[in-house]
Amino acid sequence: MADFTHFNDEGRAKMVDVGMKSETERVAMAAGRVLINQETFKLIKDGGMKKGDVLGTAQIAGIMAAKKTPDIIPMCHPIIIDGIDFKFNLNEKELAVEIKAEVKCSGVTGVEMEALTAVSAAALTVYDMCKAVQKDMVIDEICLLSKKGGKSGDFHRK
Repeated sequence: MADFTHFNDEGRAKMVDVGMKSETERVAMAAGRVLINQETFKLIKDGGMKKGDVLGTAQIAGIMAAKKTPDIIPMCHPIIIDGIDFKFNLNEKELAVEIKAEVKCSGVTGVEMEALTAVSAAALTVYDMCKAVQKDMVIDEICLLSKKGGKSGDFHRK
């Protein structure tokens, strides 16, 4: 078990001690998408979904989820988030709601999980807001696009 950072000497899960790490600026960007049909696309684009503003609600859900990440991911450290921003793109060619979230903090641990959680919650909210019209939507391609800061350095998806 010596090679595993999240297990103690008894083989039980533990939260890694980050107390001795240096505080640095951390930035992570994640993305995902919801595949929809033409009718759902038009309703989202025209603001005609009965539940209301799909993208606005998804953005708020994503922000809330990023702030609650340590409550749902067991080994995630609670952090103070400096900022969260979203970009939504309605891709008519692919009939997709494309979602990007960027999360920033100054801290001793990264914000990758917060960015991924934000995108996931936003995508789930799009699904929830549209499920009365379409039940076969697909959430896919949720991934980390980039991260900056910390001991492991920068990462950029190719």
